[in-house]
Amino acid sequence: MEAIVESIYDHPKYYDLVFGSDCAAELRFIEQCSARYLQGKRCRRMFEPACGTGRLLSRLAKRGYAVSGIDLNSKAIEFCNARLVRGGFKPTTFVADMSDFVLPSGVPKFDVAFNTINSFRHLRSDREGIGHFRSMAAAIRDGGLYLLGLHLRPTEANPSETESWSARRGHLMVKTHMWTLERDLPKRLERFGIEFEIYTPLRQFRIEDELLLRSYTDRELRSLIQRSGGWDVVATYDFQYQIDQPIDVDGTCEDVVYVLRRRGA
Repeated sequence: MEAIVESIYDHPKYYDLVFGSDCAAELRFIEQCSARYLQGKRCRRMFEPACGTGRLLSRLAKRGYAVSGIDLNSKAIEFCNARLVRGGFKPTTFVADMSDFVLPSGVPKFDVAFNTINSFRHLRSDREGIGHFRSMAAAIRDGGLYLLGLHLRPTEANPSETESWSARRGHLMVKTHMWTLERDLPKRLERFGIEFEIYTPLRQFRIEDELLLRSYTDRELRSLIQRSGGWDVVATYDFQYQIDQPIDVDGTCEDVVYVLRRRGA
């Protein structure tokens, strides 16, 4: 099979299929958290840092929410905005660094934000992580929410080393494989190999890439949130997204969603 060494983020069509084929549980969970934990007025405006192809934003727009988002990859933002326009909405996402961004002038703060698939771990230092939480605090109103999902580093169990899944849309199929290449515990960095195997009626090829992500234990993440200021952790869940089944995070947990509430001034 032909192999291409490129960033998976530069192929939004395939990325969208891999990560956007089943959004129903996430959408339901976002709305349920909004109903349960949001303080003040009901949710009308939603924001997604590292929004990628807009797999969730576009669906939320169709449900009547005003949406916006940011991503560092211009190809992803182009794909996302084109999708919003096709749906009859304004192209409201823009290129920005999630570690240090500000909303455009005149844009009101948002009620709820979400980042559900590990993108936060692309920030590789405490400085960048704190910058992110402070930028988010400036973008979310008092009493608003930030749903942050990521894979933790377990302290009382062996971490998962490989993951594979596939997705199909019409005549296009993508098989995804991800595996651990290196864990540098002192630097808290983990390097992963990832590949998309692409199958179409006319071509079969493979996109090969590597991801370098920062690792977090529950304690390390909570410490960073506390040092950032402005946020309270009000609930934690696993990736089953069952609103009536919050979890207590312990040393065996890997997949966790933190429900953060913006603290009032």
